[in-house]
Amino acid sequence: MTLRDLIDRLLGRQQASGPTAKHRLQLVLAHDRSDLNPELLQRMRKEILEVVSKYVELDLEGGDVSLETEERTTALVANLPIRRVKDTALQTLASGES
Repeated sequence: MTLRDLIDRLLGRQQASGPTAKHRLQLVLAHDRSDLNPELLQRMRKEILEVVSKYVELDLEGGDVSLETEERTTALVANLPIRRVKDTALQTLASGES
């Protein structure tokens, strides 16, 4: 997110339709290139959140798991804001368990 995006969001300005359309097209292309159907992607998101949530408390409203495409490479990107590390994760680490 650029500084301009942040200012626009704070002031409640809407994005121009061009950048929004470009972003949507990139998402469609990423899904097409990865051959992941929406149900499989949703299942992957759920499982990723379950695993990460074992160790840290997440801000689920601020997070996102998405596909991003840059040139010819598609990546699964998890942007998961962490509120805090769970005590059980620290205890597991201290005891040497995996």
